[in-house]
Formats: sequence, structure tokens, C-alpha cells
Amino acid sequence: MSSLQAPGGDNGASRTRPTAPQRTSRAVALGATVLLMLLCVAWELWLVPVGRGTLALKALPLLLPLPGLWRYRLYTFRALSLFVWLYALEGLVRATSEPGLGAALAVAEALLATVIFVACALHVRQRLSAAHAGAASA
Repeated sequence: MSSLQAPGGDNGASRTRPTAPQRTSRAVALGATVLLMLLCVAWELWLVPVGRGTLALKALPLLLPLPGLWRYRLYTFRALSLFVWLYALEGLVRATSEPGLGAALAVAEALLATVIFVACALHVRQRLSAAHAGAASA
């Protein structure tokens, strides 16, 4: 049971409030995900476009976790922490293969992906430790 779920599974009618560290890690993960999405679109359409801008579609999968992050869905944090490594890898590859501004944007992509991973991992750890502490005290 997560720290946001009430005992007895009453569909969230009496959910516990997230702690300050949980709110912070969620805010960082959510903000960094939005920034990564905006970076991908701006990079591929305006800053250093490659081809006809179809690489901007890589930002679309980043829309999927936003509702789950907003609602503190633990599964979303877990899935995003794995999924975001695709963006980190793309950033690292393009940082070593593109010149100038493209390389700088690729480094920014890799850094944002790493921030998302760390924020998601911290959030999951905070939630699981809160759940274990709640189970131990019950």
C-alpha cells in the first residue's frame, strides 16, 4: 500500500497527504519532464532542425506520464524512471556526433533525463519507505 492510499482501499476517499519531500520530488520530475518535452520540440523544429522536423515526434511519448505524475501514481514514477533512459542515451549519442548548438542541446537532453530519473527514483524510495514505516507501525 502506498503512502497516498488509505487503509481498506476506499478508492482514495481519505488519502493521506504527500509529504514535503514527496511533493518536491514530484515537482522536479514533472517540471523536468515538461522541460525535456519542450526542449525536444524546440530543438527539432526551430533551434537545430534535422530533416523535415519529424524528430520532434520524439516528444510525444513524454505526454503520457504527465497525468500520472500529477496524480502521484507510483507506477508512473517507476515506468518513467526506466523509459527516460532512452532520452539520456539519445542525448549522449548526439552530444558526441553533432557540432555546435546541437551538441549543447544533446547534453541538456541527457542532463534533463538524468534529473528525471533521480527525481523519480527518490520519489519511489520515499513512497516505499513511508509505506514500510506505516506497515511496521500498524
